[in-house]
Amino acid sequence: MALLGLVIAFVASFVLTPFVKKFAIAIGATDKPDHRKVHTRIMPRLGGLAIYLGFVISVLIIRPEGVYDWAIFLGGTIIIITGMVDDLFQISPKLKLLGQFGAALAVIIAGDIQVNYINLPFGGTIEFGIFAIPLTVLWIIGITNAVNLIDGLDGLAAGVSTIALLTIAGMAAIMGDLYVTLMASILAASAIGFLYYNFHPAKIFMGDTGSLFLGFMISVFALLGFKNVTVISLVIPILILGVPISDTFFAIVRRVLNKQPISAPDKSHLHHCLLNSGFSHKETVLIIYGIAIMFSLSAFVFSQSTLWGAIIVIMLTLLFIEFVVESIGLLGKDYKPILRFVRSISK
Repeated sequence: MALLGLVIAFVASFVLTPFVKKFAIAIGATDKPDHRKVHTRIMPRLGGLAIYLGFVISVLIIRPEGVYDWAIFLGGTIIIITGMVDDLFQISPKLKLLGQFGAALAVIIAGDIQVNYINLPFGGTIEFGIFAIPLTVLWIIGITNAVNLIDGLDGLAAGVSTIALLTIAGMAAIMGDLYVTLMASILAASAIGFLYYNFHPAKIFMGDTGSLFLGFMISVFALLGFKNVTVISLVIPILILGVPISDTFFAIVRRVLNKQPISAPDKSHLHHCLLNSGFSHKETVLIIYGIAIMFSLSAFVFSQSTLWGAIIVIMLTLLFIEFVVESIGLLGKDYKPILRFVRSISK
């Protein structure tokens, strides 16, 4: 039954994407090139609608056993509508944030999906109490926007999201959570069906319809798989989503240092920096896929480690991130403290 769900999701997304492409062109949901964007011709977007339909069709047919289906459908539909409206009319960031807030509240209220407490590694518990809902909303909106921000190259957001979903599915399987395993795998299969048309050179973009939906669903599945766990286990979904989270974090730091609004767009994201370093479009995407896989593998190692082993994994991961940031100039060409230190002691 699980395999059937994956096949249905893949085939449905693969078959529906060309129709969604025609629909996007017909209603004017297109992406025009400008100074911030990499593509040089008008492209249809709204491709995320095919991912959404592939996922929904599969879930409705195989009917996985779980109490969260309708809450996930409700929140997912709200976020899809938000993305579609933005792809068509380019709504303001405030309106887009309002849609994300509504979707987050929908899954929290309808499905009681929230982090209520965490267990400390040396004993004891932190109860979030009245802060449980605000923290859950912050997590959902944060991850949703993180995935949205990395959607800058053909196949980038779809591929990174697929890697994250498969990792969440694998971790959930280890923990015995078959519901999250199946749901995350179905969405990954749907994203792969779309990726055939979205990989460079893309025939259609997923648009905010896709990046918001994938980010939203990833945030919810991560909550379902890792909620009410230890502080150590809470790091796992952060590691799995290392690429979008770190790119968003450094984008915020960069804008604060440059005294720009946090929502101000720029061309200094991870993929922009790799392109500026001389890598081709396809090479840049594949490199980021590799980084995403590295984060996923570190999450698996982290989950099986002792406390000290987990600390070592975190330290090595942070060192790797810093090396990448300095090497490609993610915080500016002059920010290279560790590289300068290494060069100074190697002389």
